[in-house]
Amino acid sequence: MKVVISSGHSTRCRGAAGPPPWGLDEVNEATRVVDRVAALLGSNCVAKFHDTVSTTQNENLNRIVSFHNSKSRELDVSVHFNAYQNTTKPMGTEVLWVTQQSLAGQISSALATAQGLPNRGAKKRTDLYFLNNTNMPAVLIEVCFVDSQADAAAYKAKFEQACNAIAQALGAQPQPEPEPEPEPPVEALFSDSGTCSWFGGPNDTGVSPSEGLAFIYSYDARPDLFLVSQPPGTTGLARRLNADGVRYVAVRWDYNRTPKTMLASKDQQALVRATKTGREFLAWPADWGPHEDTGRVADLSPALMNDLGIKTDDEVVVIYPAPAEPEVPIVPEYPEVNMTITTNSHVKITVNGVVIEVEAP
Repeated sequence: MKVVISSGHSTRCRGAAGPPPWGLDEVNEATRVVDRVAALLGSNCVAKFHDTVSTTQNENLNRIVSFHNSKSRELDVSVHFNAYQNTTKPMGTEVLWVTQQSLAGQISSALATAQGLPNRGAKKRTDLYFLNNTNMPAVLIEVCFVDSQADAAAYKAKFEQACNAIAQALGAQPQPEPEPEPEPPVEALFSDSGTCSWFGGPNDTGVSPSEGLAFIYSYDARPDLFLVSQPPGTTGLARRLNADGVRYVAVRWDYNRTPKTMLASKDQQALVRATKTGREFLAWPADWGPHEDTGRVADLSPALMNDLGIKTDDEVVVIYPAPAEPEVPIVPEYPEVNMTITTNSHVKITVNGVVIEVEAP
């Protein structure tokens, strides 16, 4: 089917408009729909038209109809948006006709389904200049209501589906759903590299028994980071950290970029990578440090250092938030074997702490 399609009204004689900030502008949105539907129709679209000249309704109607009648086509389509009164409830879509009831019904049904809006159906209108004065059969599409908040939200969310529905009803081939936009990579708010040491837990005598943490103020705020009971002789959270059971990290955070509330939450972890071993693990921000005088960039939990296979003053890279979930390397566990030959006939073997003694025959 060869189609000529146009947007209703003029940029200088505008149609309906919904209330800001969510309301739709009829001329702007009809222009968008016409452009997209024309593209989807491809060679079946003989021509499209937008009036940017007319300043009165009569001038606008005559100019649109004259454009349609100047083309060789089989069907005329005019795209409009409806209006009634400001409302939050869904109002729906309809298609007006004089001779094309069946086609109008198909378009209205497909468009309503695509947007998830009520189908107001095909409506015969014998009082509209466009439908009465084009030389070829015509339909006038009311996509949705500009002053219905529900309609506006559905149209914005389903614009591509709505245009596809119109185009397919007019004979275009179905178009695949657009691929969702890939999520942008998480921006690194903190990144540094250098040597490290360990901190926290009952055995860290480098911090006082009463020392707290920079942005976690109570056990209840993050119980997953701490020992169940406060170590004897201490009152501070730094000595209560579960140093051997939890991977955590401290660096000199910039609180303007990584606020304390962000660091204390369970929403994001840091990625810590060991330069020497190439291993990397996720770790929870736990404190601010170490002091610049140490020359180190990070303090890690003993559990994290052990998993990374490093010791004090080895180099690490710390990135926050972690750019992606790292693959946890599988570290093969090799048995620790010690062999002692005490005599020519006596062999003593220790495997992972289990002693095996063999007497030669």
